[in-house]
Amino acid sequence: MVIANTKTIKEKTIELIDALKSTCQTYGMGNDGNEYKIITQVFLYKFINDKFGYEVKRINSKLANAPKWEIAYAEMTEDERLDILDELSADVPQLYPEHLIANLWNQQAKGDFDLIFDSTMTDIADKNMAIFATQTTQNTKIPLFEKLTQYVTDEAQRAPFARALVDKLVNFSFEEAFTQHYDFFAAIFEYLIKDYNTAGGGKYAEYYTPHSIATIMARLLVGENADLHNIECYDPSAGTGTLLMALSHQIGEDRCTIFAQDISQRSNKMLKLNLILNGLVSSLDHAIQGDTLVAPYHKSDDGQSLRTFDSLFLTRRSKWTFLIQEIKSPLCLLVFGLAFRTSLQRKRKAWQFTLVSFSTLLTP
Repeated sequence: MVIANTKTIKEKTIELIDALKSTCQTYGMGNDGNEYKIITQVFLYKFINDKFGYEVKRINSKLANAPKWEIAYAEMTEDERLDILDELSADVPQLYPEHLIANLWNQQAKGDFDLIFDSTMTDIADKNMAIFATQTTQNTKIPLFEKLTQYVTDEAQRAPFARALVDKLVNFSFEEAFTQHYDFFAAIFEYLIKDYNTAGGGKYAEYYTPHSIATIMARLLVGENADLHNIECYDPSAGTGTLLMALSHQIGEDRCTIFAQDISQRSNKMLKLNLILNGLVSSLDHAIQGDTLVAPYHKSDDGQSLRTFDSLFLTRRSKWTFLIQEIKSPLCLLVFGLAFRTSLQRKRKAWQFTLVSFSTLLTP
């Protein structure tokens, strides 16, 4: 008797995340400093592989009707593939047959599979650097992917580790998720990063804001105003971008642009994932890794004065002490939301507005 698989796409996605974390644990990297790099990158690789397949099948009927679209894509002429890539939305990375998970799966028997796996990751990143990269305050590009097997200390275990990762990706598809919306991806992202939200916040006080709290704050900021267009939203200590995602969703992803900066390399990687999952690829170029106090990146057109924004989010305390550490009561949350609500009505200088708001409303 065949038992139907009745699991929801959310349940299956959570199982994938758990399986990837279990693989890291098996190879000695459970909760170590590199696990988040592996989990976020492999998860994103699977997401863009399936997103690419979903989109090219919508463009080309031959691929849509093929039993295995990956094989049909590999058998196309170069000109045929280029025609498809020309029609592909800029929000989807361009992949070639050698980049696909199916191609990696077919090469697992090779002894140097770890090198094949890593070179696939870096080649995807190189070919999509123009759009799918963030950057530092020094304008150094941070690529979409990096080599991962180097984090396995025992070189003899690197190829088996790469095989184990790929093995977790082949029996699951994100295609069902592409009809889902913000709430689905917000919940998945929150689950993915939950193990990296340390109780003490770490060196950079990285307290990742819960999705539910971010949603309330965004609703307070935007209210019932549906007539918003070309809004610029900024968070100078963006973390993983949960607040910015909530605000962009409340305004409308197609009606706003995200600007972000954070000193943490880890947060920048997670922010990149968050932006891509939520269809905000155009904002990747504005996601900056670096110290906002020492080198605020986002400037006005004159290149000298600080850029002004329609909306500003600031929630967490760092070593600099001028930010609040936590929102400890509904009253504080309400005050915070109302304090910044008027920022959608007119431009204000970001830092001046922030300091005045906090000193006025939150000082005893």
